[in-house]
Order: sequence, then C-alpha cells, then structure tokens
Amino acid sequence: MNVLVIGSGGREHALCRAIGASPLCDRLRCAPGNGGIARDAECVALDIMDFAALAARCRDMGVDFVVVGPEAPLAAGIVDSLEAAGVACFGPTAAAARLESSKAFAKELCRRIGVPTAGFARFDDFDAAREHLRRVGAPVVVKASGLAAGKGVTVARSLAEAEAALAAMEAGAFGAAGSEVVIEEFLEGEEASVFALVDGATALPLAGAQDHKTAGEGDTGPNTGGMGAYSPAPAVDDAMLERAMDEIVRPTVAAMAAEGAPFRGVLYAGLMIGADGPRLLEFNVRFGDPECQVLVARLKSDLLPALMAARDGELAHFDLRWSDRAALCVVMAAKGYPGAYEKGGEIGGLDEAEADDSVAVFHAGTERRDGRVVAAGGRVLGVTATGRDVAEAKAAAYRAVDRIDWPGGFCRRDIGWRALARGG
Repeated sequence: MNVLVIGSGGREHALCRAIGASPLCDRLRCAPGNGGIARDAECVALDIMDFAALAARCRDMGVDFVVVGPEAPLAAGIVDSLEAAGVACFGPTAAAARLESSKAFAKELCRRIGVPTAGFARFDDFDAAREHLRRVGAPVVVKASGLAAGKGVTVARSLAEAEAALAAMEAGAFGAAGSEVVIEEFLEGEEASVFALVDGATALPLAGAQDHKTAGEGDTGPNTGGMGAYSPAPAVDDAMLERAMDEIVRPTVAAMAAEGAPFRGVLYAGLMIGADGPRLLEFNVRFGDPECQVLVARLKSDLLPALMAARDGELAHFDLRWSDRAALCVVMAAKGYPGAYEKGGEIGGLDEAEADDSVAVFHAGTERRDGRVVAAGGRVLGVTATGRDVAEAKAAAYRAVDRIDWPGGFCRRDIGWRALARGG
C-alpha cells in the first residue's frame, strides 16, 4: 500500500514509525513531516489545509490510504474532502470532529445522554461569563470552546486567575477558538487518558495512558500541549477502562451515530478519576501527543490494518496485542515554551540517545539544515523508552535525554511521578 500521513509533530513521527513497519506498507509519505520523520518517510511539502490540492496530489502520487494526525484539518473537513475525491482516509468527518472542535457541543451531548462529566455553563457574552464566575467562585475551570492546541484550558485556583483567563480569551489570545467559553466545575481526582479506535459503531479500547499537561514539575505552571506521558497508567486498570468504555465512550459513539454523524477514527477521552469513578473532562478526536508515542512503543500488533478496519467499519472482530512492558516519553521543549521561544538551535547527540535499543527519539519540531538537526518549534523531541515497569522506562528515557546536546532546550525531570507514587 501507498500510505500518506498528515502532520508534522511527534505524534505523526510515531505513527510513521509504526505504519512503516507494517508489511502492508510499500511506500510511506508524510505531509509536511519534519527533520526526524524524514528518516522514516518521504516528506512532501504540501499545504495540509488546501484540501482540493491535497486530493489532487494524492491521486497523482497513487496514495491508497491517508492517516490524519492533527485536529485542525479534521475539524475543517479533510476527511470529507478526501473521501469525496475517492481517497480512503482515517479520521472523523467534520461533523463528528465537533466532539473536539466545539467543547460546548460535546458538553451538551454528554448532558443529554447522561455521560458523567463536570457541571458547566457556556457563554459567548463575556460579561455574562464574568457574572457566572463571581457566582460560582473558585476553584473553577475556564476553557476556550474551540481548538487551541491544548493551551486553551485554565484550572483557576482563584477568582482573579479565572477572570484573567476570561479576559485573555476576550482579548483574542486564542482567536476564534475563544469566542465561546465553557466554564466548568472543578473536579477532584487523577487525570488519565483512554483511547479507542472507532468504526462508527464498534469501539475498540487501546491501552490506557497518562500525560503531564503543565510546563512545571509537580504538575505546576501553564498548560502546554503535553510535556510527557507514560503507559500503562495505574489509575486505568482493566476495571476502570471498562467503566470508561461503558459509561463514556460507547454511549458517545452511539449518540453520534444517532446524530447522523457516525464517528470513525480514534476517540480520546480525557478523564478525571475520582471516588465515584471516571468523569469526562473533554474529548479529542485524534491520537494524543505525546500519548501516541507511548502507545506505539507498547503496541505489538500491526497498526495499519487496525486503522483500515476503523475506516471500513470492520472493528467488531478485531483485536490488538499489547506488550506487558511500560513506556514513558519525556518531551524536550524550547526554553520559554509555552510562551515565546527561540528557534534554530542545533541539536546534537541524537544517535547516542537512540543507541539503547529500548529508546526511540520522536521528532516534534525539528528541521534538517546542511546535515544538522535544528529546533523549529516549541515542543521539539519526545524521548521515549520502554522498561519492565514505569520506573525502569523512566530511567532509560532520562539517560537518553542526558545524551542529547541542546543548550536551548528543557524538560521536566519528574515524568511518571504519579505512577511511581502508586508503586508503579
């Protein structure tokens, strides 16, 4: 098969690595790709938001199957456009992608079908939102309803912090994504991620994972796109995974089919697990980043036919095999991220970091210039390792991090701390 992966981040590098290993894959391209992906796939300079041109190039290149990584093209209808042009594509339609592109839509759906989630109110009038904040007080969660690259959520411990988040949205900090705001009840518990491949009717659970959203150690500081992840997550044992599937994922899949927008692709449920069990924080409609990196590291089955089965509505009798080993990913980011950061710094030591067979370095924001790898984004590398348990995977990942020579980068040194606190 001739496969094209859409995207340029660490998630897409992990997908390329897994898909390229499939005996079904004869040729692998990635658009636009990055400096690391170029070692695993042929990078193609395409505007992934110009769907008509993309469909034409897919036909010219003889692409058999497209796998879409990021949320922006999904929300904009890339799957609708490519499928209409006769190009088979993995991912949800724009109507189904509303589960991520509109937090307000997702919350209303959950309320209607009884999916356990935080209480909420939605506003496009910021004065009314401020009045609501003053009534409910803090702690409270303030979210941009639209796509904000994982940075549109503020968990406010004080009313002043909540009002500052609201003011930033009103001032356009997240563009159109912040034109509508969702204000949610603050939930106590432990965050975790549950993923499922979905074919419109059947939902096949993947391994559980847990990520670290904030920039600072001890899960402090501003939200980012993710500073690290690990799998398995002790908070998501087999019983909790089945509860999440029965109480959250499967009812949502059925509801989307009833809405006339059947979901096909990967559904990512961000959960808060408390004394009463799992409650939904939000849905995403694609693999998480960096959770995808640790899932790929543990997957023993061939990923490509699983993605094809999801697109073709054939998951009912499909199964996946997972390694008993743990995987942990440490994100190396440019200093200053998620705020202002510099690009262009040279990164050395990458071959040394991957000399350990248990380590893979997935590139998220790199370019190759004159044979050198340079930083070209905020989150730049995902140093991923496996081990007998989370502790061993963590040790291997940080040994690899310490072999990388990049003065302009930083990382958290405590990825996996929640699992280790549980004895994982």
